[in-house]
Amino acid sequence: MAAFHPSLADLPAEIAVFPLSGALLLPGGRLPLNIFEPRYLAMTQDSLAGGRMFGMIQPEPGAPRGPAGPGLYRIGCLGRLSSFAETEDGRLLITLTGVIRFRVAEELEMRRGYRRVRADYAGFEADLDLSERPAGIDRVALLGALRPFFRARGIEANWEAIEQTSDQLLVLTLAMVCPFEVREKQALLEAPTPEERAAMLVALLEIGAHPEPGMGDLPPDRRPS
Repeated sequence: MAAFHPSLADLPAEIAVFPLSGALLLPGGRLPLNIFEPRYLAMTQDSLAGGRMFGMIQPEPGAPRGPAGPGLYRIGCLGRLSSFAETEDGRLLITLTGVIRFRVAEELEMRRGYRRVRADYAGFEADLDLSERPAGIDRVALLGALRPFFRARGIEANWEAIEQTSDQLLVLTLAMVCPFEVREKQALLEAPTPEERAAMLVALLEIGAHPEPGMGDLPPDRRPS
C-alpha cells in the first residue's frame, strides 16, 4: 500500500463535503482545487488539522433545496489532501487524491459554514485497491472516439503522451477532465466497475462528438440513479 493511503479501518465515518458541479473526483485520480471562499478555507484548514480528507460531491440538478443548500447526489468520492500551497492573497491551492466512493447516509449539522455528512463506504471497498489492473477497454475504439470529440470541442491534445498512457490511467484522466455534463460526470462516478466506466466513457465521447450531446442518448441502465 502506498504511503499515506488509508485502509478501510482508517476511513472517517463523518466527513466534510465540497459540493461542486462538474468537478469529478475518482478513486486514484488527482483533482487540483483553488480554495478561496471562507467556508471552504475553514473546511480545508480543519481537514489539514485532522485526517486530511473530505468528500467531493455534485449538487443534483432539479433536486429540492434543503436547509443546508442545494440537494446533493447520493454518491460522492472521498479525497485525501495530498498537497497544498498558500498564496499571498489568502487562497489555498490544493490537490485532492481520490480514495474511495461513498453514499450519503445522512446530512449532518454544518460546521463553520461547510456541509458535513455521515458516509457509507459499503460496496466500494475495491476502490482502495491501488494495484495496476486492466481497464477492460477497446483502446482503438477509445482513441477513435476521442479524436472527433476533441475536434468538436476545440481541444488541443498531446497525442504522443496519450498513446503512452496506460489504459487504466487514460480512462481515469479522461473521465475526470473531459467537459461532460453534470449527469454524465455522475454516471461515470457511479459506474459499478472500471470496465463499465470505460465503456460508458467511449459512449459519452461518441455522443459528445455530435452537435447535441446529452444523457438522453445513454441507455437507461447507464444513467445515474
